[in-house]
Amino acid sequence: MGFGSIGRRHLKNIQSIDPEGKVTIWHTHRKQKDNDMQDPRSERVVYSYEDAIDPKPDVALITNPSSAHIPVAIRLTQEGIDLFIEKPLSSDLTGVDELLQIQETQKNLIMIGYNLRFHLPLQILKQYITEGKIGRLLEIRAEVGQYLPEWRPGSDYRSSVSARRELGGGAVLELSHELDYALWIAGDVVCVTAQTAHVTDLDIDVEDTANIILKFASGAVGSIHLDMIQQPSTRYCKVIGSEGTIIWDGTTDTVRAFSNKTGQWAVLHPGEKIDRNLMYIMELQHFISCTRNRTLPAITGNEGKRVLQVALAALQSSREQRSISL
Repeated sequence: MGFGSIGRRHLKNIQSIDPEGKVTIWHTHRKQKDNDMQDPRSERVVYSYEDAIDPKPDVALITNPSSAHIPVAIRLTQEGIDLFIEKPLSSDLTGVDELLQIQETQKNLIMIGYNLRFHLPLQILKQYITEGKIGRLLEIRAEVGQYLPEWRPGSDYRSSVSARRELGGGAVLELSHELDYALWIAGDVVCVTAQTAHVTDLDIDVEDTANIILKFASGAVGSIHLDMIQQPSTRYCKVIGSEGTIIWDGTTDTVRAFSNKTGQWAVLHPGEKIDRNLMYIMELQHFISCTRNRTLPAITGNEGKRVLQVALAALQSSREQRSISL
């Protein structure tokens, strides 16, 4: 459902994972002739809900703009179809609880597409922390920045989801991967304080930069910087513990850890070129495995809701110039 850049990526990956799988692409409107919309790797292209569910699909991938996720997810969940929903879960909380309640009744699965959970260097960082090798977690610092016009080469950034508030765009929602893995690493958030702004001349109606301060239930703190303005792009995560520090450099995928006891750095993952499509393949393999074995996915609908709550609290904090408790 939805066939933008991420939808096309998922289609290609599904066909490589399961060449015998039958795929339907569901468009909600006809912007081009049917032949132009047809993809040779798909079984069919349809334009109505009834036609989309006619083959009785096992799973649905919802990859349309986040502002339109929940209505279609509710309808498909009522049919008992397992859902993979691209991040973020939605652009607001309307209908989210209804969706999760129906899912609980129907006993189907929902997975949210935070693909960085399947990125090897970040998994190494998470495991190192889980094993207690930096002691008690004290602080997490994360940053991501990339110039919006360079996100999708060959397309006009002004018409993208990222640039339009009505579609769920803006730095906070579009770059919520950092919020997701901060919660994955450090646990539940109890308070959010943020400043967001549109500081460039980009022709967008959303924030292009955000600075977010998190207080975790554990007592740890976090600072998250998100922007759509940086050249060159950057991404990193630093986690400070009572016994050491660990850093992931997302531009080189190097992971290094410092021991307070020895005063030495250790390289846990060398800087090397990683096929970035691999994490997208791995998340779909995981989702398909969960649907076949009826096991909970790595990022459940409830986890997606929690990330969304933190993101919305950041936007609210900036609007109202106050801290928001969760």
